[in-house]
Amino acid sequence: MNIGFIAHDAKKKLMQNFCIAYRGILNKHTLYATGTTGRLIEEVANLTIHKYLAGALGGAQQMCAQIENNEMDLIIFLREPVSPRSHEPDVNNVVRLCDTHNIPLATNLATAELLVRALDRGDLDWREMYK
Repeated sequence: MNIGFIAHDAKKKLMQNFCIAYRGILNKHTLYATGTTGRLIEEVANLTIHKYLAGALGGAQQMCAQIENNEMDLIIFLREPVSPRSHEPDVNNVVRLCDTHNIPLATNLATAELLVRALDRGDLDWREMYK
């Protein structure tokens, strides 16, 4: 399955730790991330990540294009909800597109853990039929 990762600056370390913890599950799938997030994950978790541009430079838009084309099966987007971002429309677009195309989306660590464990159990295999 194709899994996308996006993390705001304040959540990048949390994303790295998440990917280290779930490396055994994640390495069975094809992983995508915005540029900086992908590089940081690769550095610590020894996972292969297909990297887009940095989120604010168009990486979020690149991921949105994959979502629109039904090429993503799960998005983990650890965002900082308190501090507004200059690229907030891109953030909202990711959420809107996941809702529109029925793509599971985690925006916090608790939901990310639930979805990755569900992925490992096969609970998201319906995505293959949905394509």
